[in-house]
Amino acid sequence: MQRTPPPVVLVQHCLSEMSTTSSRHSSEGSKLWGGRFAGDTDAIMEKFNASIAYDQRMWDADIRGSKAYVLALQKANLVTEDEMNQIVTGLDQVHAEWSGGSFQIRSGDEDIHTANERRLKELIGEAAGKLHTGRSRNDQVVTDMRLWLRDAIGVVKGHALQLIMAMVERASREIDILFPGYTHMQRAQPIRWSHWIMSHVVALSRDVEKLDEIRRRVNVLPLGSGAIAGNPFNIDRTLLCKELAFDSVSINSMDATAERDFVAEFLFWASLTLTHLSKMAEDLIIYSTKEFSFVTLSDAYSTGSSLMPQKKNADSLELIRSKAGRVFGRCAGFLMTLKGLPSTYNKDLQEDKEAMFDAYDTVEAVLQIATGVMATLKVNSSKMQAALSPDMLATDLAYYLVRKGVPFRQAHGCSGKAVALAEAKSVQLNELTLEDLHTASPLFESDVSSVWDYSSSVEQYSAMGGTAKSSVLAQIDHMKTWLEKHKQ
Repeated sequence: MQRTPPPVVLVQHCLSEMSTTSSRHSSEGSKLWGGRFAGDTDAIMEKFNASIAYDQRMWDADIRGSKAYVLALQKANLVTEDEMNQIVTGLDQVHAEWSGGSFQIRSGDEDIHTANERRLKELIGEAAGKLHTGRSRNDQVVTDMRLWLRDAIGVVKGHALQLIMAMVERASREIDILFPGYTHMQRAQPIRWSHWIMSHVVALSRDVEKLDEIRRRVNVLPLGSGAIAGNPFNIDRTLLCKELAFDSVSINSMDATAERDFVAEFLFWASLTLTHLSKMAEDLIIYSTKEFSFVTLSDAYSTGSSLMPQKKNADSLELIRSKAGRVFGRCAGFLMTLKGLPSTYNKDLQEDKEAMFDAYDTVEAVLQIATGVMATLKVNSSKMQAALSPDMLATDLAYYLVRKGVPFRQAHGCSGKAVALAEAKSVQLNELTLEDLHTASPLFESDVSSVWDYSSSVEQYSAMGGTAKSSVLAQIDHMKTWLEKHKQ
């Protein structure tokens, strides 16, 4: 039969347990969840679980959310006015420390919420413990993310508008430069250089419009949703919405704490925007080679070779092209994380922040570099003009017959025969004689010579959206008006 220890032994045992618990609570004391656990967290798990290394970027958003939340707590009579003032004053001091670079992250600060609350308690004492009343890190973190991303969207939109403005100004200045347009990487038809610029401007304008739409969906308040079931203390979520300048309040607490559609949308937006910029960069890389020499990049956006002194590499453009793949990976990876999750919050969602931050950092840098490149590159108009060749006017030759009443499919065949004959005779298309052209169609007359004019060629495309000067100027005017409407 097991004997019951004498009372003195029980007292000693209790004292020993209290000492161990006290030590453990000291190490776990800054955790927002430590009370239920009996053992220390493994040191490797501690690092694996922590997000402070990157989510500290949301320090300002976290403080803004907390300042609004304590107002709602005071309205609900969960803190006194004096306690509210203490908390607000303490949060202002925490904000000042972050702003001044003096905030000290401690070993127990697993995330930005823990760090800020720990420091608040050091500054004002026990009143800090009331700040988290009815609030979960589940609704706290997603509120921080939405506040942070809302601000970030404003920044990248500003950079995108600067890029569009630089490109529109360049298109306006260089409206009279003609050069070859390409399809399938083959010379296709003469176009205006400004028409090429505007094609990329239009794509970027869609990106800005999508960003505005995403911001509206980002700007929904989740705070007051708790961990899953909602808030039991009659917190005024309309007050929170107003204080934090959200457009609306989330409808369902389960959805609000787990929904990361806004992150996925931003990652896809970044991927599509970088697709557009990668395409532009690829064109400019080709145009800047010695084989083309259409453009010359500024030294400010070029690098050299460690071995070959003559090299001037378009590294700025090559990096723009490569960064697209980086962001694609973030987007695809995060979607794979989301597709495997059950309902409501799961720790897998900690992966959302690094993806969001990295995509933002990448897009912000790329937009600024692209603006610098487009504002400073030199256009070699003589090289562009010299690259135009008569074979690019084969479609114009068909249009000549169309204007004489020949159906386009038949006219296309006649022009093709003329092209084949020129190749067989090893001459340029405009060097065929009238007799040669008659073998393709008897409708060719002496006025066919008017076809061999590049300026006339581009000017025929005067319909809306075309490469005629009037049309391109209309595109430029349209985008100037668009910029006025969207400027911040």
